[in-house]
Amino acid sequence: MEDSGPSDSQPPQPPEPPPAPTSPRTMAVAGSALALALFITVGGIVQFINPAFGIWFTELFVFLGLGWVMLRFNGWRPREYTGLTPAPRAATLFGFLLGVANFFALVVPIQFGAQSLAPEWLTKLFDASRLFEGQSPVELALLLSGVSVAAPLCEEFFFRGILQRGLTPAPPASPMRALVVTAVVFSAFHLDPVGFAARVELGLLFGWLYLRTGSLWPSIAAHAANNLVSSVLFLAAKALGQESTDGETDPRAVLALAGLGFVGLSALFTAARHYPGLLGGQARATDEEARAPEPRPSLAGLLLPWVMAATLSLVALGAVDARGISLNFYDAQHSLPELEKDSPPGLQAERKALQVLRNSARRGETSMEAYHEERERQAHAHRRALGLQKEP
Repeated sequence: MEDSGPSDSQPPQPPEPPPAPTSPRTMAVAGSALALALFITVGGIVQFINPAFGIWFTELFVFLGLGWVMLRFNGWRPREYTGLTPAPRAATLFGFLLGVANFFALVVPIQFGAQSLAPEWLTKLFDASRLFEGQSPVELALLLSGVSVAAPLCEEFFFRGILQRGLTPAPPASPMRALVVTAVVFSAFHLDPVGFAARVELGLLFGWLYLRTGSLWPSIAAHAANNLVSSVLFLAAKALGQESTDGETDPRAVLALAGLGFVGLSALFTAARHYPGLLGGQARATDEEARAPEPRPSLAGLLLPWVMAATLSLVALGAVDARGISLNFYDAQHSLPELEKDSPPGLQAERKALQVLRNSARRGETSMEAYHEERERQAHAHRRALGLQKEP
């Protein structure tokens, strides 16, 4: 009888533990670099072909979409990780009112000072009010909702929820360096040297609210308030025909607005001292609470719905506004000399008539060729009238 040899079967091995999520700091830095590249390339192109659509597209697919995919792929639950959980109502309302008061108290005087110091050509080059020129009523509504809803939600999700959280060290280390760095990066993303200082101050305010409350919603509300007030004031001034250059703005009006803003800030912080719930938010989710329990989904599976949605939205834009896109490309290739406010009235009247003709061509009521001919005629005639050399 043969001796039985040892069994060749191996005992079952325990399953390998799931890979640990990517370091928040690494994810924040790498994600910011990728977001900047997408913002300049994809976002820049889409905003060129249609600014109103482009704002929504950039916010949803660059800042929100990229951030969401990045968190899910790296093993995090986006809402818990960023603080996009149910909103503390009192703190959210406080954030909105703080955004309004801060706009008048600090943003207005900082921006006024920056525009007063900057060269005129630089101020004109980065004049954000041009975004509202030549837009249809539907596009104006899209622009206003984009800067007041989409931008606050998506940018706070990315900059405060991912970048600031990723850079913030564990207690008892101070979070101030992460707060300042995030504010600077947030401002730099806007690619506006004239508005850089004002946006850094806003970034500090939004980041401070995020730190104090542990939630994104108060900073989203403050961001929305700032953008909404600035947009409404500009559109109201435009409707009343009271637009003015920064050189014509009365410094006394700026000081008066700042004074009112500081009164509002003082009242809000006094209320916060008496009612701690206004800033007493919720504890931020720990890394363990923010980790996703289920296995990580594949990158392709995460990207597919976002890429499909982005593609379908671009196809829809092409179907709805093909003539407008064609006009934007044509205008970029056939530039017009800029008219100052003191330019001859005849030239200004022709330029307004050209805008009316463009709108008609975009709606299909006038041929594209008629607009092309008139734009080329004005390009040559206005350069001669203004004493400018003809472009080669």
